[in-house]
Amino acid sequence: MFNLFTKEKEKDENHLSLISVAALLIHSAKIDENFTEKEKAIIKNALIEMGANRDNLDKIIEDAEIKEKDSNQILEFTKEVKNKNLDEKKLVIEALWKIIYSDEQADMYETNLMRRLSGLLYLDPKVVGDIKQKIKLNQ
Repeated sequence: MFNLFTKEKEKDENHLSLISVAALLIHSAKIDENFTEKEKAIIKNALIEMGANRDNLDKIIEDAEIKEKDSNQILEFTKEVKNKNLDEKKLVIEALWKIIYSDEQADMYETNLMRRLSGLLYLDPKVVGDIKQKIKLNQ
């Protein structure tokens, strides 16, 4: 019985973690004031790569949009990502760059966001830059 509660708690924690990640991705998509379906698809794919269940993907997005709308700073979203392992952080950064370059250009607000995030997530700027180049080349 204890094991059942532990699994439910882990499931809830993972759900909350995915909401924070999705809120960060949504924030980056909205920074240019144009949240497109293409960006929403990138977010959904990133969440699936991070272990989201397809059945509650729309609920995660819905909850994340509310969380992003009600927040006035990104620190709330980055706390959860900061605690992830390097590979998961790279997935988030890759999704962020895909969102930014989904319209084939990065404005100064988007690039500033990425500079701030690399510091907040304790990522080497070279790693973030390498991911950026990979995404730009695959556009």
